[in-house]
Amino acid sequence: MTKIKLATVWLGGCSGCHMSFLDLDEWLIDLAAQVDIVYSPIADIKEYPEGVDVVLVEGAIANEEHLELIHKIRKRTKTIISFGDCAVTGNITALRNLAGGAEPALQLAYVQEADINQQIPHSPGIVPPLLDRVVPVHKVVDVDIYLPGCPPSASRIKAAIEPLLRGEKPAMDGRNMIKFG
Repeated sequence: MTKIKLATVWLGGCSGCHMSFLDLDEWLIDLAAQVDIVYSPIADIKEYPEGVDVVLVEGAIANEEHLELIHKIRKRTKTIISFGDCAVTGNITALRNLAGGAEPALQLAYVQEADINQQIPHSPGIVPPLLDRVVPVHKVVDVDIYLPGCPPSASRIKAAIEPLLRGEKPAMDGRNMIKFG
């Protein structure tokens, strides 16, 4: 049996979706028998590989690194799942948009509201260059499946992944599968 190549990605979000993924508990053992985890923040793999079958993308597109990675993901992946409300709508991460752009957001966070060292970090690698607006994944690349929730429950994650293991598209309907928050 050929194992499905599964990836998970954490962009602009809180990692709550990945925590919920880990709440799959014993089913993770069953999942591990059917997939190869080829990229994930829970596995220290540096480069997003070619030929990924399914990826769960947590978080919104908030900086240039996210933008570059999501384009690479789309080129190298058959099925992209927007994983959680930040990936689906921008959610909390997109609240940064209310500041009016990247520069005003940085001023607010690092200067106006800072208690000490009131300056925007300028050393390379400290803060990736921010996009002017935070956007959900589908505003940048085509998304195949939307899995809302903040975070989606473990049972909802399982219900989305399990059909894919059988080569079927999950039924993303009904309150249990499409509820936000």
